[in-house]
Amino acid sequence: MANHTTAAARSAALPATDAPAPSGRLPLLALLALATAVFVTSLTETLPAGVLPAMSADLGVGEAAMGQSVTVYALGTALTAVPLAARTAGWRRKRLLLTSVAGFAAANTVTAFSSSYALTMGARFLAGVAAGVAWALLAGYARRIAPPHLQGRAVAVAMTGIPLALSLGVPAGTFLGEAVGWRTAFTAMTVIAVVLLGWIALAVPDLPGEAPGGRAPVARTLKVPGVLPVLAATFTLVLAHTVLYTYVAAYLGHLGLAGSTGLVLLVFGAASLAGIWFTGRHIDRRLRILTLAGTILFAVAAAVLAVPAAAFADPAGSTALALTAAALWGFGWGGAPTLLQTAVADAGGDAADTAQTMLVSLWNAAMAAGGLAGGVLLDVLGAGALPWTVLVLLVPVVALVAGARVHGFPARR
Repeated sequence: MANHTTAAARSAALPATDAPAPSGRLPLLALLALATAVFVTSLTETLPAGVLPAMSADLGVGEAAMGQSVTVYALGTALTAVPLAARTAGWRRKRLLLTSVAGFAAANTVTAFSSSYALTMGARFLAGVAAGVAWALLAGYARRIAPPHLQGRAVAVAMTGIPLALSLGVPAGTFLGEAVGWRTAFTAMTVIAVVLLGWIALAVPDLPGEAPGGRAPVARTLKVPGVLPVLAATFTLVLAHTVLYTYVAAYLGHLGLAGSTGLVLLVFGAASLAGIWFTGRHIDRRLRILTLAGTILFAVAAAVLAVPAAAFADPAGSTALALTAAALWGFGWGGAPTLLQTAVADAGGDAADTAQTMLVSLWNAAMAAGGLAGGVLLDVLGAGALPWTVLVLLVPVVALVAGARVHGFPARR
């Protein structure tokens, strides 16, 4: 059983001067700072989608080329998360977190003032590198500063930055970009990052890094029972989500609902917030059931969207179905980051930090692959193929979660 002790159990062995006081309550101010870091990470990645036409016109490239600024960000994370996590394993956690947030401030500043497409893409890659450092750190940080019995809830609080970025950040950034220019939107991201640096310095407790040789090798981590099923489920689920989310506007246009895209995304984001709240309430006892239920809700949403366009003859009825699908999808998806990061940390045991870093790399590789695959499907088979593809991809996710009932997604934590 030694291989299946949690990251929290390991952190309990830290010197008392390095561990937060066990008050029995969540350190909300610190966790909200981590949630803001998650927000900055997620919004920096997705903000170009909301200001794409203006960026492409200003930098003199087509929208398809400018859209690759999202892909290159994901690649920056996927390619560097594992080696950078290994190189910085001994760094104190606050120093590492501050460095990653400073990286976002620098990357968004360059993006805001760049007049060169190549320089902008380089800055986006740098932002992705900073994201790799942050994502490999944040879930474990949240767990370690919380009481053992509230660690799942602590991760849920930290992960609220994701649905907030999608439901509020992207629309707000889009509005700001339309009102005063896309460069102002990226400048605002820099301002948020600078304020966050001060917040972290004041409110987030410091923790030590790993002892020399303490990080498990990737090959050994993959052999730990339960790690591989969680990683495989993560890649496939994120791939399915990205295929549809990246091109949801195109699909809604296919259904004659192009004017409802903003409303659909707002409902999705609000439902995601509800999903992550519900997950935080129950994750410490119901991780397996929540993961299965969330995946099935996503599948039901895809099935609703897969109804042939001919069935959407009535605009009011079609909008209602699309909003229903968005609500199911958001509620099912909202808790996914928390569930998967918690599952891989539990399964990894002594190799949890390496397992978390691998999950970050696979997550972003799936996002890059989903953007590319969705584009190919759109060009070759048309928008109607997107929800059907999602349904096909979710079948192995359900099988993986259901099959890993002993290690990975156990019935009891």
